[in-house]
Amino acid sequence: MRLVLVAACALIVADARILLAQRPEGRSLAGLWEFPGGKVEAGEAPEQTLIRELNEELGIVVREPCLAPLTFASHAYADFHLLMPLYVCRRWEGIAVAREGQQLAWVRPQQLKDYPMPPADLPLIPHLTGLLLA
Repeated sequence: MRLVLVAACALIVADARILLAQRPEGRSLAGLWEFPGGKVEAGEAPEQTLIRELNEELGIVVREPCLAPLTFASHAYADFHLLMPLYVCRRWEGIAVAREGQQLAWVRPQQLKDYPMPPADLPLIPHLTGLLLA
């Protein structure tokens, strides 16, 4: 089974809300909510992926020192295995806007479970709520 490396980021504002993006129609798992990010390209570190993807998807500028690794997900889908490090970011430049037709939602930690997410994202929720509600 092939391994796919995807980097994800929990963007967190001062009142502890987290940004979720809804996968647009026409993509796999359309309609589900996820943490922004994307596939790690050849020769790219996960942090570089997030800097690139967050700019492309949301129009924000993130610097590497502002990305803190929190945990990771390892999930077997039918045709590939996903490995996804999750980073936390509390500082960036610009205002996050949907640049790829996706819906965005700023969600309180205790509301994360109310948003349908891909199976790989679900184990990340307790880590975030533990960090933000501790």
